Amino acid sequence: MRAALLIQRWYRQYVARLEMRRRCTWNIFQSIEYAGEQDQIKLYNFFGYLMEHFTPASSERSLISHIFRENNICRDIEWERYFCYKSIDLPDIYHGPHITFPMTVCGASKLVEAFKHKHQLHSRYVLQLLGETWRLLRILPNINHVTSCHTRELTICGDLHGHLEDLLLIFYKNGLPSSEKPYVFNGDFVDRGKNSLEILLILFAFLLVYPNDVHLNRGNHEDHIVNLRYGFTKEVLGKYRVHGKKILKLLQQIFSWLPLATVIDHKVLIVHGGISDTTDLNVIARIDRHKYVSALRPPNRSRQAVNGSRSPTLDQNSSEKASEPVEGLCRMSPLTKHSPGLGSKHNPQRYYGRQCSLQNLFTSGHVNCSVEEELRKRRKQAGFSQSYGDLGKYVFDEDPEAGETAGTDGDEWKQIVDVLWSDPMPQDGCTPNEVRSGGCYWGPDVTEEVLGRHNLQLLIRSHECKQDGYEFCHNRRVLTIFSASNYYEVGSNRGAYIRMGPDLVPHFIQYQASRTSRELTLRQSIGWTEQSALRALRQQLFAHKSDLIGAFQEYDPKNTGMISLKHWASAMEGVLKLGLPWRVLRSQLVNNTVDGMLNYQEWIKELSITEPKPEISNASILETMYKNHSNLETIFRIIDTDHSGLISLEEFHQTWKLLSSHLKTEISDKAIADLALSIDFNKDGSIDINEFMEAFRLVDLTGGPAHRAEVAVC
Repeated sequence: MRAALLIQRWYRQYVARLEMRRRCTWNIFQSIEYAGEQDQIKLYNFFGYLMEHFTPASSERSLISHIFRENNICRDIEWERYFCYKSIDLPDIYHGPHITFPMTVCGASKLVEAFKHKHQLHSRYVLQLLGETWRLLRILPNINHVTSCHTRELTICGDLHGHLEDLLLIFYKNGLPSSEKPYVFNGDFVDRGKNSLEILLILFAFLLVYPNDVHLNRGNHEDHIVNLRYGFTKEVLGKYRVHGKKILKLLQQIFSWLPLATVIDHKVLIVHGGISDTTDLNVIARIDRHKYVSALRPPNRSRQAVNGSRSPTLDQNSSEKASEPVEGLCRMSPLTKHSPGLGSKHNPQRYYGRQCSLQNLFTSGHVNCSVEEELRKRRKQAGFSQSYGDLGKYVFDEDPEAGETAGTDGDEWKQIVDVLWSDPMPQDGCTPNEVRSGGCYWGPDVTEEVLGRHNLQLLIRSHECKQDGYEFCHNRRVLTIFSASNYYEVGSNRGAYIRMGPDLVPHFIQYQASRTSRELTLRQSIGWTEQSALRALRQQLFAHKSDLIGAFQEYDPKNTGMISLKHWASAMEGVLKLGLPWRVLRSQLVNNTVDGMLNYQEWIKELSITEPKPEISNASILETMYKNHSNLETIFRIIDTDHSGLISLEEFHQTWKLLSSHLKTEISDKAIADLALSIDFNKDGSIDINEFMEAFRLVDLTGGPAHRAEVAVC
């Protein structure tokens, strides 16, 4: 008996240690993930600030202005002409799938088989399929209503994030979509994985065949601004070098037309992110959803549009070039409010058109400081430090012609942001989602109030990776479903989908798409993902090594080179701000101590990270690249307006100036010029974006694939 008790105690301790390691690993992945989201929102807000305070003709403003242009409202015939596929010929050497329209079950099934065998669909068929999808989506409501019956179960899938193997496994286990096998796919089809476009094409094909039985909700990644950072833009341009730009333009339109929610039997609400205390399905049902091309910012209204003049159109001459940004906008920056000090009559210099240039931003320390101060001020005014309900009270430039239209757009935009970006929390209330910098955290009381107000019994959402693929919260009235297995790393999580019959009771099917992960024991799986998380964390540490040394030195006034482990943990959190249990992670990150003291200079050197080979004399610019790798790539993608994958040396110079302005750091013209010359391998005066970013990607010496600092985003 005693032996059995000892074995039982040992086993419980063993499982508890594994669980602690699993939770630490999960915290590392999610903290880095959400830090990447904060970086993206902050960078986009900075661009909004530049758009507001730079002269319309300035070269710096023109570099980024195209991402702030409105969704062009054009006659159908003009879009048809712009996306015409008929001039694209199929070469004789094409051996991929051939599809016909109207789309048939055979055609959709043929796509599934082709993509399973890694065949690529010709761009002519891609454009034709996307065009048909666009025409269908435009007639769908904002909220799809689905009725269950005893003869068929409804299948609900969460985030797929480009994991084609997960979608194929779902179809293998559950069957292809049909009138007897209806599906709801709850957004985030793209980014992160390598086969986002294939997933979209398969889902769109079945949507065309079964428009009443396949339902697609929009996720926060169905957004062309988010795609710039997290891989989908790069994927499309890599697979379709000639017609990739047209494909992306049409996808931008399609994303804006995706429905926002699905309701089953008037009792179960399905949205991608969640709700807030101001969520109103009646308002959401009336929103003109295609105005919100990017949920990161509300739509602008030009004075001409307010006065009823004709909307801009596309013609043959302008179809390959984005139209110029409309001036005289009643502007509102993304996820923030305007500061009265910089955007109203209270500042006559700004109100009557103060001009500034990017050069001024570098030569004036005062202006440099004001950029960050203004971003913080506008973030605070947006409601991030007050009650979340105030977020709906947006402040526009005081344009007398804007009127109540601006306020209405702000209220509508808030509804969309909340359903795409929000997350549940265990505490009552509704607060800004400071972790993601978008949407809100809502509590059980908000769930009860919103579901009760709409006579609903269950909310199904996605947006967050869960280890088991699903998770209940809020007294089992909120259910998270996540369908991308191995999201962070092989073995990190299961995927899952829901089957739901007329009793509206969810039944879960879990899976692992990777055979390797299915063969791992629990200990092996946790060990594998733990090492992956630690690699990603070490890359973060290496990229911030100068900041870390500075923070360590503050705890070492006598310059001994030694600090206590307590001070080490405090400095780590002070620099990285990831909210991690550093003392728990100490055993994984710190190997050698003397009487509880750490030699921090040696510890920095021992980080298992190596630098790439290009010889860069300026250590500061090198560390800036490591620390802001994703931000830099995002700016490159924005500046590369023709999506060629190449930028000129002058555009390269402007990219670095934008980044240094955003970071409030001084980077000399000579340092930028030296960097450009060192990376222009063939000396043709242009730089390949992909080659540049790969050349300066951190490499892990401990083995295994190198991971980016921003591991993922739900």
